[in-house]
Amino acid sequence: MTKGNINVSVENIFPLIKKFLYSDHEIFLRELISNATDATLKLKHLTSIGEAKVEYGNPKLEVKIDKDQKTLRIIDQGIGMTGEEVEKYINQVAFSGAEEFLEKYKDSAKDSGIIGHFGLGFYSAFMVAEKVEILTKSYKDEPAVRWICDGSPEFTLEETADKTDRGTEIILHIAEDSVEFLEEAKIRELLLKYNKFMPVPIKFGTKTHTLPLPEDAPEDAVAETEEVDNIINNPVPAWTIAPSELTNEDYMKFYHELYPMQFEEPLFNIHLNVDYPFNLTGVLFFPKLSNNLNIDKDKIQLYQNQVFVTDEVKGIVPDFLMLLRGVIDSPDIPLNVSRSYLQADGAVKKISSYITKKVADKMASLINENREDYEKKWNDIKIVIEYGIVTEEKFAEKVDKFTLYPTTDGKYFLWDELVEKIKPVQTDKDNKLVVLYATNADEQHSYIQSAKDKGYEVLLLDSPITPHVIQKLETSKENISFARVDADHVNNLIKKDEPVISKLNETEKESLKKNVEEAIQDSKFTVQLEDLDSNDAPFTITQPEFMRRMKEMQATGGGGMFGMGGFSKMYNLVVNSNSELSNQILKTENAEEKESLIKYALDLAKLSQNLLKGKDLTDFIQRSYKQLEK
Repeated sequence: MTKGNINVSVENIFPLIKKFLYSDHEIFLRELISNATDATLKLKHLTSIGEAKVEYGNPKLEVKIDKDQKTLRIIDQGIGMTGEEVEKYINQVAFSGAEEFLEKYKDSAKDSGIIGHFGLGFYSAFMVAEKVEILTKSYKDEPAVRWICDGSPEFTLEETADKTDRGTEIILHIAEDSVEFLEEAKIRELLLKYNKFMPVPIKFGTKTHTLPLPEDAPEDAVAETEEVDNIINNPVPAWTIAPSELTNEDYMKFYHELYPMQFEEPLFNIHLNVDYPFNLTGVLFFPKLSNNLNIDKDKIQLYQNQVFVTDEVKGIVPDFLMLLRGVIDSPDIPLNVSRSYLQADGAVKKISSYITKKVADKMASLINENREDYEKKWNDIKIVIEYGIVTEEKFAEKVDKFTLYPTTDGKYFLWDELVEKIKPVQTDKDNKLVVLYATNADEQHSYIQSAKDKGYEVLLLDSPITPHVIQKLETSKENISFARVDADHVNNLIKKDEPVISKLNETEKESLKKNVEEAIQDSKFTVQLEDLDSNDAPFTITQPEFMRRMKEMQATGGGGMFGMGGFSKMYNLVVNSNSELSNQILKTENAEEKESLIKYALDLAKLSQNLLKGKDLTDFIQRSYKQLEK
């Protein structure tokens, strides 16, 4: 038997590991299973190149609980270790600059450094165990050995006849403060969380399997059952398989494997696969989003060599794609010592750029392959695309190939198609192209109709970030402006060099404006007279584009520098000076009747904008009934 001290340069390394190195003790199981997987895959490689003269077979890992003995075992059939290798890999903690590490992190950090750089994964076992045993036999023709340590720097190492088969068994004698890890439900939960897609099968107990009945079995025959290994993981998940070998059904099955509680199918998926200048694989899914910006983010899972790390992938995945779901797996992503969060690194930015490009390429291919199907899905994916336009410059440069602009008539245009369609009629007198849009086809119906009567196209842009999108487009496109159809009278939205005929002289206009202002006495409304067609509405309420847009941008983040949040809503009351009502107002001599006429017309204008509410609406209805009784 060999006795000795583990080669560390500080006596309190084990308390450090237990208290500071990992923020969450449960990851010890992930670390030990990762080590067991590595040992198995190393053997696979050595047998494939002929260095290990043994049969690889179909090895699996096994996790066993013994509540009576208070032990948890992790067993592999991998490469194993000789006594010399235990001395080298277990007793020599590769912990250069330990004092510096301790001094740097003892107060501030629970998670620091890079696992693998320090070789600390095995020692995470001491977070939950008061004693740890290693029982191991190498694939080489050497005796098995047993290593025991009780959490102090002291250990024992001896040859043993207790193990005759190849591989390693880690035996954790669970501490009193960690007995939860002797519960079957807890271990199953951790295996499914961290090791669900490990590349080596993991056995956790057994399950009852019902054997199929023979074809000629009688109707009352009872199928036989047998106990089989309960393999808790899927060693070959979709992202490890070439896309050419997967069907849409395979992707859907994988999606529901990732998200068992999601019953709605995703719209489509993007398979990621790159090996230069970094390694990255994965599958991203577009769920149905509609206009919902508040759905759960953090649904993309990050793996490293099929080991689950985290579902907080900010940094790797651009912000606008955080609304997606799926998996990213990369050995090149730098992680902290407990593999629980990202460290800033140039590779992360490259990975983020690649994912952005891959998503853009996928969208372009989808619209090219089946435009009709893409249009049907647009309302469920547009929020991601629009979010990308606003927040990701590299993505915004590509979006004209696949961003659709729907109209209130249900037509869809790409940007170049839209420009070609509207340029002949929606270019104003200053040669600027004006894009008209609505955000609610029902509430803005009358304004939409006025625009359509002039032959204009009206887009339906109803997402919560529409103001940000059009602001971005106005700055990135030349000689373009957007105007919501209710921002002004349509004649003013797209001003033309056309002669204006006025039925009233300047004195009459001044008198009309004064009459209206005195009757309404509401600071929210700015009265403006316009010489419009006599068939146009006498009174029209509009909201100035700039003011409304800034308020909307602030509501979804942005525009705050203008301080619009503290401003009350302001409206323009456009009075058609050529309307019969204007003429009637001027002719009415009775002041009370004049005021009643103006207020009634204002109420009608408010009603068309859904602004007539509460007591004002009640009074209006009562007055209207009295009018009917006359």
